[in-house]
Amino acid sequence: MTSAPVGPAITVVGSVNMDLVAAVPKFPAPGETLLGTGFAATPGGKGANQAIAAARAGAQVEFIGAVGDDTFALDLRQTLVDDEVGTSNLREVDGPSGVALITVDSAGENTIVVAGNANTTVTELNDGELDLIAAADIVMCQLELPVSVVIAALQHARRNGRVTLLNPSPVQELPDELVAAIDVVVLNAREAERIGADVLARIPHVVTTLGADGARYRGPGGSSEVPAFAVDVLDTTGAGDAFAGTLAAFWRDGPESALRAACGAGALAASRRGAIESLPTRAEIDALLS
Repeated sequence: MTSAPVGPAITVVGSVNMDLVAAVPKFPAPGETLLGTGFAATPGGKGANQAIAAARAGAQVEFIGAVGDDTFALDLRQTLVDDEVGTSNLREVDGPSGVALITVDSAGENTIVVAGNANTTVTELNDGELDLIAAADIVMCQLELPVSVVIAALQHARRNGRVTLLNPSPVQELPDELVAAIDVVVLNAREAERIGADVLARIPHVVTTLGADGARYRGPGGSSEVPAFAVDVLDTTGAGDAFAGTLAAFWRDGPESALRAACGAGALAASRRGAIESLPTRAEIDALLS
């Protein structure tokens, strides 16, 4: 009997937060108070979400980040463990864990405010973490950690011949040394506009999500687009992280195959409520693709 293929080894250097999610009929205007229609507190953070998305899509994932010493920390750690994400390099520091304040309107669109807290303490990498980065097939980062540690992680990965992937969210100006260390950038159309065509032209592989229009890829071999999968959208909170994590898990199959799988994962996530709860499994992704 042929065994199932072993997924790529991915190290995620990223954030982990408790998501405090309020459902609202519409987004409040400045100074306005609205009555919400629901509330949930669920583990999240772009780093943790993308790590779990990659693990569910078949990758072997290790996580580098930090939680606080508060009541959220145990739940945040256990959530990663439950999806077989390695947490031996998840630090515990004094103070609160990261928190995200999220509102989701009746159309499934969302707004997010992140208080980094413990995440902001990850400013440098120790020897064990550097070894973990050097041993990975792909190293993934976002911008919810200090930029200095993102640069250090991707530069170390590059020096060791590893594929580097950045999801530049929350979007900000990218320092030259960071741009030079990126193999693959994954971002949405608004983030692409903010970062600018001149900067993106310096990155070998650019993947742009287009919402209901699917996604676009530009690389050394040319450009291509994949249309979106038709789903009833309930909540887009986890869609971008599902896309990025799945893209990484499928990347060694080639950019076009990875793009299609990522579009499928994003669509499945958007058809469900929540962030981590919405992330699909490899079996679900394969079923949709077939």
